[in-house]
Amino acid sequence: MNMQTAAGGFAPPDLDRIDRLMEAAGIDVLLVTSKHNAQYLLGGYRFIFFVAMDAIGHSRYLPVVVYRRGHPEQAAYVGNKMEGGEHANHPLWTPTVIPATWGSVDAAQEALAHLDRIGAKGLRIGIEPSFLPVDAHAVLAAGLSGSMVDATGMLEEMRVIKTPAELALLRQASELITDSMVATMSAAQAGWSKARILEELRRQEVSRGLHFDYCLIAAGSSHNRAASDQVWRQGEVLSLDSGGNYHGYIGDLCRMAVLGEPDAELVDLLAQIESVQQAAFAGIRPGATGAGFIAQAEAVLKALPDAAHTDFFAHGMGLISHEAPFLMTNHPVAYEGVHAERPLEAGMVLSVETTMLHPRRGFIKLEDTVALTATGYEMFGDRGRGWNRGGV
Repeated sequence: MNMQTAAGGFAPPDLDRIDRLMEAAGIDVLLVTSKHNAQYLLGGYRFIFFVAMDAIGHSRYLPVVVYRRGHPEQAAYVGNKMEGGEHANHPLWTPTVIPATWGSVDAAQEALAHLDRIGAKGLRIGIEPSFLPVDAHAVLAAGLSGSMVDATGMLEEMRVIKTPAELALLRQASELITDSMVATMSAAQAGWSKARILEELRRQEVSRGLHFDYCLIAAGSSHNRAASDQVWRQGEVLSLDSGGNYHGYIGDLCRMAVLGEPDAELVDLLAQIESVQQAAFAGIRPGATGAGFIAQAEAVLKALPDAAHTDFFAHGMGLISHEAPFLMTNHPVAYEGVHAERPLEAGMVLSVETTMLHPRRGFIKLEDTVALTATGYEMFGDRGRGWNRGGV
């Protein structure tokens, strides 16, 4: 979410909505330490030096956003000592900015000192247990007179409805991923290894302004999706399932290619997958439930000739690749599908994917990004969904 103002600074998110969510969760003060939630609360800011890795010296980078419910004037950002120049060029909306830390302990100490200054040490402090190092947690536990509560669910709810600015970034991420995969498939030649194809995709994504995250790549009859010296041969399939991000927002799609022309069997196999995808799309609209469109997709899947080799999955996405709404339980990622019966709302963004592990023809998959609108849905990166041709 890049909410930079005309003056070049960063504007706050919808603090009234965040206040309501905090009140419902019984949280007085947020102490946010994950990079994705810090970026959201800061209106899109993320320090570039630590985008790829948090470790430095004996410790790690730990950004901290302090936000007290109903008191934006007391908000603070605790960052690294190198961030001062960033904030001078693009001011943050938080009245207090503390670029003074090198590790997790001093970040916790600075956050604790700010809580003391605003008289909030005895309140209910919402933390992110999965993103709070044990040494930083120890500093807070020793210094707070109030209680620390898990704010994870509240923060996930904060991000579930995307703003127009966020949707624009997600659309661009998806479009650029699709363009990169189609260009890579066209460029790849017979005899190229999976490792070489992956590097071509990395180059294509980076040249378009994406940050390359990963590519799961399968070729031929193999279901192995790790890069290797295996080469792509005439008549074989290629699956590219790639994730990259644009200003922090995730593009995550899968497209298929064949070296040569697809035979009748390949046309049929991808058509089976497409029928499941279309059954899911038909059930996606505001007011419907995730369980509803998943059931529609699974009903079509069960009737497929190759149902035994095929699987369906749907999940939310945005700043991270699996976020609210959580629609399926442990399938395959280990979380509960707590939002399966929740009505879908405009602004939610979903990843919808159908995968076939065919015993002879290999790994065949489509993954699409779907954003709910007021009347239905819009697909991002909706190209290259058939058999793309390699080596052209």
